[in-house]
Amino acid sequence: MRILLAVLLALTASACAVGSGAVVKGAGPDDLLKLREGPGLNHKIIMGLPDGTRLTRQNCVTSNGKVWCKVTLADSPSISGYVSADYLAHR
Repeated sequence: MRILLAVLLALTASACAVGSGAVVKGAGPDDLLKLREGPGLNHKIIMGLPDGTRLTRQNCVTSNGKVWCKVTLADSPSISGYVSADYLAHR
């Protein structure tokens, strides 16, 4: 059990590594992942991101039981905000 827990913690840590590349995945063909000003649904939407958008992950936090990651757009680093980690994949 300890080994399984250690492996899960290592995977979680690497998934939220600062500066790691990520891509939007799972928003769907007719929807956009919301880039928000802060971590949580109560924060203002900056813009919508379609599947395939390349991001750079800065850090991740938990808010109300959900993991939110601060990201910047890989092609426009001056644009940053928070997205739900549920819609991020490694690139």
